[in-house]
Amino acid sequence: MTFLWPVVLIGVALVPAWFVATWRIDARRRRRIAGLGGLGRETGGSARRGSSAARVATLLVTSAFVVLAVALARPQATVSLPRVEGTLVLTFDVSASMAADDVAPTRMEAAKAAAKAIVERQPPGVVVGVVAFSDAGLAVQTPTSDQAAVLAAIDRLAPSRGTSLGQGILASLGTIAQAESDTPANYYSNRSAEPTATPAPVAPGSHDAAAIVLFSDGENNERPDPMGAAQAAADRGIRIVTVGVGTAAGSTLDLDGFRVQSALDEAALRAVADLTAGRYEAADALDPATVYDQLSEHLVVRGEALELTAVFAAVGLLLLLGGTIVSLARSGRLP
Repeated sequence: MTFLWPVVLIGVALVPAWFVATWRIDARRRRRIAGLGGLGRETGGSARRGSSAARVATLLVTSAFVVLAVALARPQATVSLPRVEGTLVLTFDVSASMAADDVAPTRMEAAKAAAKAIVERQPPGVVVGVVAFSDAGLAVQTPTSDQAAVLAAIDRLAPSRGTSLGQGILASLGTIAQAESDTPANYYSNRSAEPTATPAPVAPGSHDAAAIVLFSDGENNERPDPMGAAQAAADRGIRIVTVGVGTAAGSTLDLDGFRVQSALDEAALRAVADLTAGRYEAADALDPATVYDQLSEHLVVRGEALELTAVFAAVGLLLLLGGTIVSLARSGRLP
């Protein structure tokens, strides 16, 4: 358990002092009663009969102040919560060729529009992440149920440099692994990581709680081999839905003074999809519902930070109420 305001815990130390002061006042009162002679014996008998109730009232009130002092420190605990969840990663080719205008207004903007339509149809229980790749792959947005965060990440994408489909696929697999891991994304340790065992290959498409949607024109000019990366996805049972952005006729681009012809490589994208038991779609004909058909949500357990202030405050108030009731029933006054 951790505390947002740990300095407030100093107040807990004041509770024993209050308890000792209360005990001394009560002892002084008993001595005065004992000094009253016969009257003191009569009232002393009543005091003895009520002494047990007095101790109970004092214990309840003391416990209440301890619990309330802890509540003021705002305690937090990490709680493992089960929930049904699926993971979808939108993977964008942001290479220079995605600036081509053979689809209006550009391939990049057409890919963004298709992706946003998918996000807007996001069903409950599915988290969506964003990965961008050119000559390297990078997770732009970790999988989340926050549609606004995903849409903002998509809007930030812009074309640059070369193309490595393999890097994009591998970065997406890493994002899925992190999303499905029990270790929080912001977890830090200075201990050396344990060696990661290579998982045994499974049937393509069998891991139906996660899928990758790859937006690209299919042109590849960087390592690693995209089919090797696709095989890694297939071995983990993760489907890749490839979305072709562009036309077979293509477009001529001016890249650093060189005129380069760029066209949609539909065959490469189909090969990646087929190897992973996924499917190929053209961006202008993409139906978001078919993307979510690739997912089957499953039960996962996530560790989430939960503030326990309200729980401690409620327990403290109940204890205080109990002590007050016992004291009023015993002597007709507050403790």
